[in-house]
Amino acid sequence: MTWFVALLRSLAFYVLFYGGSVFLVGAAVVAIIARKAWLRPIVARWGGWHLWCVENVLGIEVVIDGVLPMPPVLIAVKHESFFEAIDTPRLFTDPAVFAKQELFSIPGWGYSALVYGLIPVARDKGANTLRKMLALAKQRVDEGRPLVIFPEGTRVAYGTRPGLQAGFAGLYKLLKLPVVPIAVDSAPTYHHVVKRPGRITYKVGETIPAGLPREEVEARVHAAINVLNTPG
Repeated sequence: MTWFVALLRSLAFYVLFYGGSVFLVGAAVVAIIARKAWLRPIVARWGGWHLWCVENVLGIEVVIDGVLPMPPVLIAVKHESFFEAIDTPRLFTDPAVFAKQELFSIPGWGYSALVYGLIPVARDKGANTLRKMLALAKQRVDEGRPLVIFPEGTRVAYGTRPGLQAGFAGLYKLLKLPVVPIAVDSAPTYHHVVKRPGRITYKVGETIPAGLPREEVEARVHAAINVLNTPG
């Protein structure tokens, strides 16, 4: 019976959240055409709508352990499910997120994401692409926006601790920003077709200063984002 209730909740979540997302993506496209100032509030509303569905439909409590950082800073977040990616515009004010290039090919969403200020990450595309990405990142910092990166590069299974992508250390060095690592344990409840009630916790780690050697910053970030990633 518990599984059946979770199934019903999950079906209701998919209908409500993704149905609302279609409407909000459409509103974002209209905002780009009519008045770009409307875009950021719409994106924030999308994150808020997702949280409402997560808490009230799925029965998942979301808590924050620690104080979320203010820019200028590079925020490194553990990536276990779509939850933290969708929640980012609610969690931070106008975040500039490093996102995979493929995502920008999604009709409507991709163009809206570019206008909003997300930063495409095209791996193995050469020095010119890296320079463009870095220039965009610096521009977002100058705009007073926090930079958010998922340093593992993709979603990883709960209980696993892959190394960080090589590009993370390069960005850290070139941007010369402190790093705030954030752990999240979204997979046990959210990363299933039939999602489960429970709790998702964000744990904000200690700020890591700029200018550290690559080995040290990678080790500290890797340890901090994995503090909740222990089954049992």
